[in-house]
Amino acid sequence: MTERRFDLDDLLTLMARLRDPQRGCPWDAQQDWDSIVPHTLEEAYEVADAIERRAFDELPGELGDLLFQVVYYSQFATEEGRFDFRDVVHTLTAKMLYRHPHVFPDGTLASHREGVSATAVATHEVHSRWEALKAEEREARAEHTQAASVLADVPGNLPALSRAAKLSKRAARVGFDWPDTRGVIAKLYEELAEVEEALAEGDHEHARQEVGDLLFATVNLARTLDADPERCLRATNGKFERRFRQLEAALGEEGVPLAKAGLERMERHWQAAKQHDNHNDIPPTHEEGESWT
Repeated sequence: MTERRFDLDDLLTLMARLRDPQRGCPWDAQQDWDSIVPHTLEEAYEVADAIERRAFDELPGELGDLLFQVVYYSQFATEEGRFDFRDVVHTLTAKMLYRHPHVFPDGTLASHREGVSATAVATHEVHSRWEALKAEEREARAEHTQAASVLADVPGNLPALSRAAKLSKRAARVGFDWPDTRGVIAKLYEELAEVEEALAEGDHEHARQEVGDLLFATVNLARTLDADPERCLRATNGKFERRFRQLEAALGEEGVPLAKAGLERMERHWQAAKQHDNHNDIPPTHEEGESWT
């Protein structure tokens, strides 16, 4: 007899039971909107990590953990009488229908585009239409809050590199950009010179501010190369960790404690680790554009 597979309703029931103040889980019952946020961010990065490692056997579990975060927030809202999970699904579906008139011309799931294949619709046309619709949404929200801005809905709590990338992309789309990559590279040299000048003057606070400007310029360089700076840095973090572990292993084979190895010996093993990486041709992290959601 085949065991019944759990469905979404089962997951929602499970969450409600976990949150039951009398018979639920003490830890789950104590959580609130703010306490879950760090877990949400962690789960999102674990999904990204599994994809980048091509660990597809781990992905159902990681995606489930991320979905569980959405179920958590929906349960909080249900308890407070704000909305429920079905409202989340409805709002998302309605938004996607509105933003894809080239797929759903009547704004309904039953409608279809006639006479033109998906491949015949230019990606840049779709992207332009998408951005125009999002701009309309921002303006509509601004009527109830503040003056409309192309930067209005860039979340403030994104990782700094990701937020810098989104801010610069938004500005570039309205023409606030360098004419080519050489302009960004010149800006990098300019910002680096300002860091050096601040350090020469002994003004470390100013130097820290200039380092921020240098990082922002680096993010813009990544953007001009159609690269996600977060993914670039994660790839470099992984490369550094891999090579440093090889360095540690080599010193261990020599019986030399890391703290006593000295920079010259460590540099020699570091270069050997680099050559090992290059010889094995470890592929770079795949890059992709900004999410359209």
